[in-house]
Amino acid sequence: MDAFALTRSLIDIESVTGREKAVGDFLLATLSDLALRSGGTVERMAVGRDRFNVLATWGSPLIALSTHMDTVPPFFPSSEDSEFIRGRGACDAKGILAAMICAAEQLLVAGVRNFGLLFVVGEEKDSLGALTAAKNSRGTRFLINGEPTQNKLAVGSKGALRYLMTARGRLAHSAYPELGESAIEKLLDALNAVRQAPLPHDSVLGRSTLNIGTVSGGRAPNVIADEAHADLMVRTVGDPQPIRTAFRAAVDGKVEMEEVLYTPALHLEKVPGFETTVVAYTTDIPNFGGAWGKALLIGPGSIHMAHTAEEHIGKKELEDAVVMYARLVQRLLAEPAET
Repeated sequence: MDAFALTRSLIDIESVTGREKAVGDFLLATLSDLALRSGGTVERMAVGRDRFNVLATWGSPLIALSTHMDTVPPFFPSSEDSEFIRGRGACDAKGILAAMICAAEQLLVAGVRNFGLLFVVGEEKDSLGALTAAKNSRGTRFLINGEPTQNKLAVGSKGALRYLMTARGRLAHSAYPELGESAIEKLLDALNAVRQAPLPHDSVLGRSTLNIGTVSGGRAPNVIADEAHADLMVRTVGDPQPIRTAFRAAVDGKVEMEEVLYTPALHLEKVPGFETTVVAYTTDIPNFGGAWGKALLIGPGSIHMAHTAEEHIGKKELEDAVVMYARLVQRLLAEPAET
């Protein structure tokens, strides 16, 4: 298969989270053709109405190459020049899908078996694909998860701790502020206090970071606000409890702090001979829950291009990824089973 043509074909199928059916059908057809030629099996793993994962296996799979088929909005189609392929999902993760499929073809031509391809829905939003796959494992020892790492093996990824902060006040005419209580001012004070709270540091993952993602509230310029909200995201590097404690102390009960998401930070598998890195983003790996084996994180492309209007992937990096994935599968297959 041609990795460049396959990447463009995948990009040109719109697959924003929740609308993955068309790209899922394409992957089913592509992998069914490959399986027919090479003695594999392909299945549709139901996730919900019109949503499904795609699993292809050869032999008794000990390793699964896995990434996601959904993208963030907005969709825009593919284009290319001599150096790059562009389009929504070019590096996150349509190029990775193509590289894994082409690597599988190379492995099969070389007579390698006992591996699989697992492509999931929902990574960009609800992770339902990975959560479903976690309940339908196949006894694999390793899961090679594809995300943009510039073809370097990520030895760690930060976690995520998300809060919804709500401040409540009392309505009044803005000409008489003493008769009201501004929720916005309370929210601003709480946000400032949280920004001063100490955040943990890890020797591998670095420091935790805080982002105030959204702020909203109030009714009109001439009304004292009775309610205000903020969404906060901390990129964690270890135990989240010190952050929870510090935030509670910082706001001192003056606003409500609802924890709405927690994804743990991870220290991941290393393989000799592969260049390493650390990433600050979260992945589907925690949602697999170890059901598909020890996790490795590696893929072509830069995360700095993902989710942007300039999303692209280098052709040379994409070609290198095909070789890299095939080499990694062979290396892991050669490892003795743990007793």
